[in-house]
Amino acid sequence: MAKIEQITKQTENPFVNLYLVEGKNKVGRPFRYYVASRAKSIERMKIKTRKNIPDGVIMYSLWGEKKDHVVLVRQYRVSIDDFIYEFPAGLVEPGEEFHEAAVREMHEETGMTFHPLKPDPCYEKPYFTTIGMTDESCAMVYGYSEGEISKHYLEESEEIEVILADREEARRILKEENVAIMCAYHLMHFINDEEPFAFLK
Repeated sequence: MAKIEQITKQTENPFVNLYLVEGKNKVGRPFRYYVASRAKSIERMKIKTRKNIPDGVIMYSLWGEKKDHVVLVRQYRVSIDDFIYEFPAGLVEPGEEFHEAAVREMHEETGMTFHPLKPDPCYEKPYFTTIGMTDESCAMVYGYSEGEISKHYLEESEEIEVILADREEARRILKEENVAIMCAYHLMHFINDEEPFAFLK
């Protein structure tokens, strides 16, 4: 197993930073590896705490009287200089319970009220997003949304359009659009499963 010897913070940004991790690999040769992290300091990185506390939440939410639409956002992302379809999502604030964060973030991104379900913890524990690049983990929160769509609470840097997609539109999105992988897998179930949340039971 590799041995980590030194970590050096490379940037000072408010939401994500780059850290240089140096050490020796399993055969004793030196390595240098860059890790992006939401942690504000080396001591708060998961590599140090060994605790998988969610950095963010992702909301898989159904909408409509028949619960036959899914709430998506079409959001501009600098990393691809294009729009991509995602579930509403956001960061968990220090000391905030992640279900509460989900309600807050849904309201901020869409204007709607989110009612989380509380399934078996195995379905919503934090999982790692892109472990080859970052120690970020997010909890998936399932539930139902209601209310009017609003852009009133968006930050200046956010370019977001809320999409209430039925199964036909979800299928088109998967075939034709940029889609975040966490969203894509659930959309595959949404378009094929008669009861989208049946797997939570």
